[in-house]
Amino acid sequence: MAISTLTVEEIEMWLSQAQQVDLSDATYQRGFAVLQQLLIAATPKETVLLPNYPNPFNPETWIPYQLAAPAEVSIAIYAADGKLVRTLALGHQGVGIYASRSRAAYWDGKNSLGESVASGLYFYTLTAGEFTATRKMLIRK
Repeated sequence: MAISTLTVEEIEMWLSQAQQVDLSDATYQRGFAVLQQLLIAATPKETVLLPNYPNPFNPETWIPYQLAAPAEVSIAIYAADGKLVRTLALGHQGVGIYASRSRAAYWDGKNSLGESVASGLYFYTLTAGEFTATRKMLIRK
């Protein structure tokens, strides 16, 4: 398992399991310390909307973000004229980094009717609890 795909929940579970073991052994103590360091590294200090990739793209892209607190998460995609193209309702998400292709939000370049959108500039807005941020992306066909 790659470190980039580890979740805060998985690391917390491993720490909980490790606490059940006799930690008097030096090997267990080192392993426990590594898990604690992984938890710190996997826990974002702030909620951030990251640049989508690839950008420009055709026809699909991933929209990464990180959450410092659990929240209901959605991403709204807008055309350059401000019209809502599609909303990606991601549901309740836990604290963590959602940057890999397996965790980031995915957009297939289609509107809410399932039609491919035209080439051009689009904006995406992440809403996570009280947090909102917007970035731009470009579709090239």
